[in-house]
Amino acid sequence: MKELLVDLGKNSYNIEIQKGLIKDVSKSVRKVFNGEKIFIITDKNVDKFYGDIVLNSLKKDGFNVDKYAVEPGEESKSFNTLPLIYDKLLDFKLTRKDLIITLGGGVVGDLGGFIAATFLRGVSFIQIPTTLLSQVDSSVGGKVGVDLDRGKNLVGSFYQPKRVIIDPNVLNTLEDKFYKDGMGEVIKYGFIKDKNLYILLNSLNNREDVMEHIEGIIYTCCNIKREIVEKDEKDLGERMVLNFGHTLGHAIEKHYGFSKFTHGEGVSIGMYLITRLAEKKGLTNEILSDKVKEILIRYGLPYNVEINDMEDIIETISLDKKNMGSTLKIIIMKEIGNAKIYNTTVDFFR
Repeated sequence: MKELLVDLGKNSYNIEIQKGLIKDVSKSVRKVFNGEKIFIITDKNVDKFYGDIVLNSLKKDGFNVDKYAVEPGEESKSFNTLPLIYDKLLDFKLTRKDLIITLGGGVVGDLGGFIAATFLRGVSFIQIPTTLLSQVDSSVGGKVGVDLDRGKNLVGSFYQPKRVIIDPNVLNTLEDKFYKDGMGEVIKYGFIKDKNLYILLNSLNNREDVMEHIEGIIYTCCNIKREIVEKDEKDLGERMVLNFGHTLGHAIEKHYGFSKFTHGEGVSIGMYLITRLAEKKGLTNEILSDKVKEILIRYGLPYNVEINDMEDIIETISLDKKNMGSTLKIIIMKEIGNAKIYNTTVDFFR
């Protein structure tokens, strides 16, 4: 088993990475929870494959368990979903001494984590991410939240899990679209912090090659995020480099109603467009956008999109959480493996 400690003082927790973990998940849960009741939040797609596996593992170990499955997709990460799940928790008589488990991708992790942070002013929770994107990124670091009509993740909190349990085998049931979605975030880590990861990814030819290296890839990405989160838990400084491609990516996702592009696809487009913009403004090496384009094509990810209403994109960017007063902090890649925060304004995109 590969294991990492996210050292955040009293909010510290371990990340476990091992194929097959989901079949005996109760062992991992017992390491941090000795209570009675556990409520699983998942989505209907994940529930079909893994809901009963996790539920039965916990029940066999004596836990009192219930679960609720939301509709899959970004639309569930909204205020409309919250009362439905809060009511289920009340029916189950969940207390602050009990546990919530989020079993799913980034939507379930963000939504379930926000519910854990707010129900009874805070219930412990464990993340069991089931998509590549959530395994390498969103399950680690404690960012939880929901979307508003005017943008993604505009309401939320920093609420760390008690443990993150990662079984790479669950990726075998992942649709190719969502495998590629996760690879957008994996590639991001190579661009911002690890040139060796970028070199490895450039040497792999297909999904089967990636899966042969998957435990190491997940470990590398989680370790990069761990190091950054430990230095900047509340996303006020260095942690912002994790948002490479996200400022434009989120705006593009919203512009298309969160239906045309997945998060990883939006980030991929964002990484290419921000690098091309940075080149035009003389902020980075002129060949970098070509490097970004090449690896995105290699992994079947989009790199460009026609934007007919740039003012709509700029309006969304103006509401971005990375705005600090009149300053917009964007992330640019100086060279592969080295991303920096650049202070500017929304006019950068005009």
